[in-house]
Amino acid sequence: MPEDILRGRTIAIFETRELEVFSQLLERRGARVQRCPLIGIRDAPDPAPVLRWLRDFAAGGCDDLILLTGEGLRRLRACIDRHEPSLREPFLGALTRVRRITRGPKPARALREVGLLPDIEARIPTTAGVIESLMDHDLHGRRVGVQRYGTEPNAPLMTFLEQAGASALPVAPYVYTEEAADSAVRDLLRAIDAGGIDALAFTSKAQVERLFRIDDPVRIQATLSRTQVTAVGPVVAEALQARGVAVDAMPQASWFMKPLATELCTLLSGTNAEGKR
Repeated sequence: MPEDILRGRTIAIFETRELEVFSQLLERRGARVQRCPLIGIRDAPDPAPVLRWLRDFAAGGCDDLILLTGEGLRRLRACIDRHEPSLREPFLGALTRVRRITRGPKPARALREVGLLPDIEARIPTTAGVIESLMDHDLHGRRVGVQRYGTEPNAPLMTFLEQAGASALPVAPYVYTEEAADSAVRDLLRAIDAGGIDALAFTSKAQVERLFRIDDPVRIQATLSRTQVTAVGPVVAEALQARGVAVDAMPQASWFMKPLATELCTLLSGTNAEGKR
């Protein structure tokens, strides 16, 4: 793939945590990158409920643990390090003993950081994929820890666990916050309407939710229809499609920044470059 394959293209990205890494992947290929970090991630404002959950987990209070994000496991470990370091070894010991269930490659990678692997991996990295992966397992009477995606209650997963006879024990170790000012987001939307943005790169569901809070959803949908829209993985794609937004490209197997950059190169090269203009 040519080094300058994205030369002359302007790509808006909404990533926060890996903002510079993702930007450099695109800029090295010649793109102009418009940074508009929509969402930040912060520790839960009150650590007390998280610590109570961690103490119970470390004492053997769970038989299974569902990890919905890699960020969640890292934030749990950070909470221990910051507030109660004596829990570190008991927590890791309990993590070794429970059955570990992951939604996609990112929580699996976070497990590998502590020398562990998932016992059950969702084939599709969504809540529906997690539920499907557990359908053939007897959950009756099992205590299932659920690391939440931000503070989202995830009613489908909670309902499934309840109907399967399990006790769900959720924990929310982080929250999403708004980063870019509303005025900056509106400026970006005007740039899209004016034809100044060749593609958008969404890397989290929370970014989609924030964007659609900015203005009338019908108007946002119409604006996004004027450019190419990409998603890092199925969860993000589903969030966009649920709002009537067509997703033009998404990595098929590895849902990380580098594969998304590759998809953007393919999308914006050759005959695909004309997009929706």
